[in-house]
Amino acid sequence: MINPFRYSNDNKRYHTLSYYNKSHGIAAYKAVLDAGFTCPNIDGTKGTGGCIFCSGGSGYFTAGPQMSIEEQLERELACIRHKHPPAKAIAYFQAHTNTYSETSRLRELYERALSVQGVCGLSIATRCDALEAETLDYLRELNTRTYLTVELGLQTIHDSTAEKINRCHTFSEFLQGYYELKRAGIRVCVHMINGLPGEDEEMMTESATQVGRLRPDAVKLQLLHVIRGTPLEQMYLRGEYTPLSLEDYINILVRQLEVLPPETVIERITGDGKAGELIAPLWSRDKLRVLGSIDKALAERDTWQGKYYSQ
Repeated sequence: MINPFRYSNDNKRYHTLSYYNKSHGIAAYKAVLDAGFTCPNIDGTKGTGGCIFCSGGSGYFTAGPQMSIEEQLERELACIRHKHPPAKAIAYFQAHTNTYSETSRLRELYERALSVQGVCGLSIATRCDALEAETLDYLRELNTRTYLTVELGLQTIHDSTAEKINRCHTFSEFLQGYYELKRAGIRVCVHMINGLPGEDEEMMTESATQVGRLRPDAVKLQLLHVIRGTPLEQMYLRGEYTPLSLEDYINILVRQLEVLPPETVIERITGDGKAGELIAPLWSRDKLRVLGSIDKALAERDTWQGKYYSQ
């Protein structure tokens, strides 16, 4: 069967980060960092406790802030070069909210990362309510001299769900932050989570539809994991939360891909839970099976990313 999806050079029917990087001449891999940030829904500014699924600010695979930025990057670069000797690294400020500080501190950390030999860009994970005007000005300037992506957490367009998960911002606030970044000319990757408490397939598809109409540069589609030590784990143990099955997750993903613009890069389509900390769903450990099941479902249904996209 001929692949009908134009942003692909293999069997994928969605716009993978691998295809994007190859087509743009980017020979780099993300190097995950924990710079010791916190979040406005942890420190009491907007809330306390963080999102109910959060453990360590989602920096599961980082070395931790006890190591310097330079040391973390050298460790990551060694791993990258072991598999791909000529490749460079994009410094990925992953854990917690990585613009939630004074611009002077952000400048110090980002510039230190860029000064490490082998680093060719930055990817900065943050929230819509941590984008001060001075920070946006610095990001705009930074974007003129390095490869920059801001990864903006949304998770869901539904404010009722956002309240349940202790997100502490609304979809309207997200839109304000998103548009500020786009006005600054910055590449934006939107994070969404499937399987949040109380959401059904229609709600998750609607989230993808609304995000698609924003025409983001990239999207990360993440499976909700139950991680040890989180409030979500307690909900799960009390029988108040049931994770998605693999079959349901595949169905939801296919529908979401169909309504996302074909040009939008899908930077993640599943997710990893750290071994020893993942409580459920255990099927998510078999990443190759998940990725293969997505490819199979798209082919069997003769569908692809953007098939039903409309502005």
